[in-house]
Amino acid sequence: MKSLAKFFFATGLALVAAVLLVVFWPVPLSESKLLVRVPPGASLRTAAQSLNEGGVGVPAWIISGVGRIAGLSTSIKAGSYEFDEGIALWALLRKLSSGDTSQADVLFVEGSTFREMRVKLNGQPELLHITRDMNDADIMSRLGMAGQSPEGWFFPDTYRFDKRSEDIAVLQRALAAMQKQLNTVWLSRDANLPLKSPYELLILASIVEKETGTAADRAQIAGVFINRLRKGMRLQTDPTVIYGLGERFDGNLRKADLQRDTPHNTYTRTGLPPTPICMPGLAALQAVAHPAKTDALYFVAKGDGSSQFSATLDAHNRAVNQYQRGKP
Repeated sequence: MKSLAKFFFATGLALVAAVLLVVFWPVPLSESKLLVRVPPGASLRTAAQSLNEGGVGVPAWIISGVGRIAGLSTSIKAGSYEFDEGIALWALLRKLSSGDTSQADVLFVEGSTFREMRVKLNGQPELLHITRDMNDADIMSRLGMAGQSPEGWFFPDTYRFDKRSEDIAVLQRALAAMQKQLNTVWLSRDANLPLKSPYELLILASIVEKETGTAADRAQIAGVFINRLRKGMRLQTDPTVIYGLGERFDGNLRKADLQRDTPHNTYTRTGLPPTPICMPGLAALQAVAHPAKTDALYFVAKGDGSSQFSATLDAHNRAVNQYQRGKP
């Protein structure tokens, strides 16, 4: 009996030692810094399979078994996880349970076009680029906005994402953010604005975004464009012409360019252009929703980032001579 007891005791110690070894000994990794993605909705068993297939050199059944013993069966979180050489199975599972994912971020700047946004997105090495070979129409269709121009529909901000997540997910978040901000601003807008829809507000906000050199002028610039829309005057704003020229614009806006008709040329066409010309920030959206009360119909850059506003063409011409032509 004593011999049998010693046998079971020794066996028990061996099992405990083996479990401790498995749990706390460094697990083999296929790379010194291994990145593994656990899919959304993954169970402990599925997560264990993802870990094993992703380069963790421990059988999936052992990973899931240790996880169940540790009470982690229902606490595994999806995401991308980065494991350094020397990590133990216990620490690895705790990362999955706590949601300690490996993330990166991308910044979309106010005033950027969708083309520039795509270049920025495609330059992110931590993303899976499923949209790289899509055209703009395909992307908008994938986002549930088939037939809609993408310009202006993505909110400029910093977006954090799990490494190896799909780039379309970042676009979806930026789209949802702009829709939310636009809806909020539209519902709180001043009464009697000459804008028929949230989309028209978005278009005008994109123009204000491109025309604003200093924040203090933003609401005043919006007020000028609102006044011109009310009077049926053409907006006559250079950024819309530049946008309409597209790749033909060489950095020098000429008189011939102002006279060349395009759907976005607000010198040749009355009213708003058909689409936004960039992604406006929240401040530009709010400026259009709550423009300054002003009698100004014109403004010209003063050369220091600010603008000179005028209520009459004569006053505007004098300002142009002073600030653009250097004449008194």
